[in-house]
Amino acid sequence: FFLASIALIVSHILSIRATVIVLLCLFAMTRPAHRSLLLLASALSAAPPSAAFAPIRGSGAVIASASTRAHSSTSPFSRSMSVLDSFFGKKEYAAPCVMGDETIMSQKAHGTSETPVQKDLRWNCDNATADRICNFNRHYAEHAGYWLSTSFVSDVKDQKGEVTFYDSNTGKPLFVAPRGRDMDAFLRESGSHGWPSFRDEEVVWDNVRCLGDGECVSVDGTHLGHNLPDGTGNRYCINLVSVAGRPEGVEE
Repeated sequence: FFLASIALIVSHILSIRATVIVLLCLFAMTRPAHRSLLLLASALSAAPPSAAFAPIRGSGAVIASASTRAHSSTSPFSRSMSVLDSFFGKKEYAAPCVMGDETIMSQKAHGTSETPVQKDLRWNCDNATADRICNFNRHYAEHAGYWLSTSFVSDVKDQKGEVTFYDSNTGKPLFVAPRGRDMDAFLRESGSHGWPSFRDEEVVWDNVRCLGDGECVSVDGTHLGHNLPDGTGNRYCINLVSVAGRPEGVEE
């Protein structure tokens, strides 16, 4: 009865998806499997609401497919998440993850950034998609498996050593991978999730921050993706179009 009453109340102010998240969290508080339910609720809150599951050839896994449409900060999903944040509180990730606040993503000259994305992104990433995801978006992502349609895998799979991933807007280094594993392990994990997936030691924390809702951003306001922790720790699920820039001052 209690859960049904809560569902009736929140359904008037939240989407069905958000209502499910609230109920999972409440149910988790009263059951032994509470940790698993809370993790499921967290994943639902971070994933795009339009995600649908579909097999991606070449990834070796069935992974989520998400919309790439630009997403207004005043959308019903944003309002739902704001209510959930006030109900459950913001997340706080342990070091070495560096937390940031909403001021980083304030409106600037070009969406949440001062400049548009570079015109000559690496790995043949689409410029229009990159600009939309990086600068006019807070929740959505390039579609799952997009990175497999670029030249990224063929360019790096036989590379020895680390690859540096630069901000598509500013050219600042954001991630360096693989670290603590080899390239095959990095590509295999990324393939299983549908997006390039980085670990704590692969993040350049001088230039990257995590917000309270799990959103991963650059210090200059570039939307990068989300932190979706798993059983081994933080996992930063990142759009390739957000980290396909060239180093500062080096453009072709």
